[in-house]
Amino acid sequence: MSKILYAFDDNKNTNYKYNISEDTIIYHFSINASSNVEINLIKSGITLYYYYGNINYDNNTFKIKVNHLKNNTHSELFNHGVNVFNNSLNYYVDGVVLKECSKCICNQENQIINIRNGKSTICPNLLIDNFDVDSNHSAYIGSFRDDILFYMMSRGISRQVAIRLLLYGFLVNGNDDNASKFDKFINEINNI
Repeated sequence: MSKILYAFDDNKNTNYKYNISEDTIIYHFSINASSNVEINLIKSGITLYYYYGNINYDNNTFKIKVNHLKNNTHSELFNHGVNVFNNSLNYYVDGVVLKECSKCICNQENQIINIRNGKSTICPNLLIDNFDVDSNHSAYIGSFRDDILFYMMSRGISRQVAIRLLLYGFLVNGNDDNASKFDKFINEINNI
């Protein structure tokens, strides 16, 4: 059984520091906020799942650094943001594995959807100092694909509702079981 943590930022800049010593899932949601997150994996054999959903209206930056400080640690980061206006949203995502830490898994998936002509940046960094590590990263900045919107609209769904459904799936990551923990965030999706 994994420990579950929640973080929510609303129009504020927040710093978080976690020292993780057991399997953990973190759900972090923000509305128009900048965050600086540091996570230290301090016990061998643990797994971290980190889900970040972000709705951005101004110029904001999200920084996260995951430090693998022991052997056989595993991190999976899923960072999804929506840049609503013609502003900037920046992600700086670092996965760090020390030389003495082997058999680690360090993965990250980063995506930003620009609703209009926003200026978004994703800098995925894997700072790996050990050869016995499995690590991957991805970065996507763009919009929802036209063929997906066309398909939904051909089934009688309006463009506005189709975008809202895609935003919900993209930002909430299927965490419907925990929806009551972040009602304000879900309501904000409906306001986009």
